[in-house]
Amino acid sequence: MTDLSRYGPWAVIAGGSEGVGAEFARLLATAGIHLVLIARKPEPLEATAAACRELGVQVRTLAVDLVAADAAARVAEATADLEVGLLIYNAGANTCSARFLDAELADFQRVIDLNITTMMALVQHFARPMRDRRRGGILLVGSTAGYLGSERHTVYGGVKAFGRIFAEGLWLELRDYDVHVLELVLGVTRTPAMQRVGLNFDVPGLRVAEPADVAREGLQQLPHGPVHIAGGNAEDVARRNGPDRARVVLGAHRFMQRLVGER
Repeated sequence: MTDLSRYGPWAVIAGGSEGVGAEFARLLATAGIHLVLIARKPEPLEATAAACRELGVQVRTLAVDLVAADAAARVAEATADLEVGLLIYNAGANTCSARFLDAELADFQRVIDLNITTMMALVQHFARPMRDRRRGGILLVGSTAGYLGSERHTVYGGVKAFGRIFAEGLWLELRDYDVHVLELVLGVTRTPAMQRVGLNFDVPGLRVAEPADVAREGLQQLPHGPVHIAGGNAEDVARRNGPDRARVVLGAHRFMQRLVGER
């Protein structure tokens, strides 16, 4: 495991209540790093915080909807007295999975705000002092959805592609300041969120990762940015980069139909 002490004394985890975010929290707590956990639902947030406190670290929680206009300001206020050495942005759900023409633009704006607007604001807020200290880490959790267009992921795939390119540019800007930047690209992962939407994890040929495994993989790869594809999905992503986009997109579409139980 990477020496995590260089990322202390505090880490902020947006989307830190369950799934991969909660596993990041446990790993960092085990390493002695204090935590600020941010999520929308207070109950799972407090449960993860209690488990991490038992590991001997201080934990603050902030229940906030990260699509809110004042979300970044509230996070900044809650952490104003802390030296934050690591930001993990794990709050990147697809909050509108309708076809693009069947939902309101305001619904898709929430997807953009969660995955781009608030993420950028928090990265800029925490990375500036990291650059000044010449020490720290930014870990952004991405998705293989950002490598090709997908029905019902028209906007979500676009914002995930943005996140990856953004991370690559940020990595270039901060590499001379010893601030590590990593986009951790996840495939299908057995998180509570994916279980709630009813994904069929038993589709033949489907590679399913466990939250604890990808969180550990992400922290191991944090010094080796700018992008790491987790869960053994690198070959699949390579296939998604093929030049025949119609073939690639249609093939992935047929597989996704089986994954979500559609014909």
